[in-house]
Amino acid sequence: MATPTRRRTPRPPDRREQIAATAAELFCARGYHNVGIGDIAEAVGVTGPAIYRHFSTKQDVLAAAMLDLADELAGPVARNAAADGPAGERLDAALAALVDFSLRRRRAARLYQWEGRHLAAPDRTEVGRRMGTVVRDLRRMLLATRPRLGRTDATVLVWSVLSVIASPSTHRAALARARAQAVLHDCCRAVLAVAELPPPPAAPSGGPALDALPRRERLLVEAVRLFNRHGYHAVSMEDIGAAAGINSSSVYRHFPSKAGVLAAAYYRSVARLEVLAEDVLTTGDPATALDRLVTGYVRHTFAQSEQAAVYVSENENLDPDDRHALRQAQRRHVDLWVELASRARPDDPAPELRFRVHAALNIVTDLARTRRSCVGPEHAERVVRQLIVPEN
Repeated sequence: MATPTRRRTPRPPDRREQIAATAAELFCARGYHNVGIGDIAEAVGVTGPAIYRHFSTKQDVLAAAMLDLADELAGPVARNAAADGPAGERLDAALAALVDFSLRRRRAARLYQWEGRHLAAPDRTEVGRRMGTVVRDLRRMLLATRPRLGRTDATVLVWSVLSVIASPSTHRAALARARAQAVLHDCCRAVLAVAELPPPPAAPSGGPALDALPRRERLLVEAVRLFNRHGYHAVSMEDIGAAAGINSSSVYRHFPSKAGVLAAAYYRSVARLEVLAEDVLTTGDPATALDRLVTGYVRHTFAQSEQAAVYVSENENLDPDDRHALRQAQRRHVDLWVELASRARPDDPAPELRFRVHAALNIVTDLARTRRSCVGPEHAERVVRQLIVPEN
């Protein structure tokens, strides 16, 4: 009697793409350094060696994930940019496709924003090139519909639209798919309809000299700068001490651990936002309160742009108790925005306003962290008001 042969399960033809897509979600959820090849393999349902049949290193997986996302984002934009027909219709179709991408890839859409620093230089350049194509195609269609708009203003508005597109991946608010599509599409249209942006800002005046700050403050400033530039895991306590001009052993007199430094930076940012909230809540008129909240939040974020970037990108590296406490504080701040926005837009359901508020906050963070000379807080204020405050 013949011995039956065991049939091998055929390997899916898109296994490489499946690995990249799964890894993108894991990298977004946990951070690049908190995900191993074994984690990716387990999520895909294969062994670790199976991953290495397609990729040499985890960094190669990250590159594939980002390049695939960039192509998925760029494809529909390029097709609409090259199509025939009125520019306004083509632009709106591109926005609809971007919104679909945003919700379909919600757990991965922000990968290119926050984990790009971990790419090898050639891959980082290539991802930047492909994302630059998206910006140029959208800008070309926008300028065709608004020929009086300046090229720089058009670029800022396109950057803001891409922040709207990425915003669902920065929060967990729930909203029915059809309503989320409608809200995000409306946000994109509103951004591109901003009538006029202010002139480029004057060069900012320098803050206090680092060596004039108290030691603890100096350590926090340098830690945030290093975390933003290199990522939390690539920075040591010794690096922080050296950057601040302080002996590494002395760093531990101020902070028990690197996680303690990160938490202190977060709590400092939260404390400043709580002061802003208290000031806003003393205002009797809701419209004035909302106006002060927009101005205060934008000014705070631009003044602390590196802190704002770290606040979003490194929260998975906090100790669990700190992460929970800080997320609760962030939720309270968003609740304040939603409450005040609901008085300005009484016909909008609160869940839809929450999506709109998160889009506005993501625009502020992204414009602040660009650190481009053509972008200042006045630009972010103008765009945020367009999203939150209805036209008269």
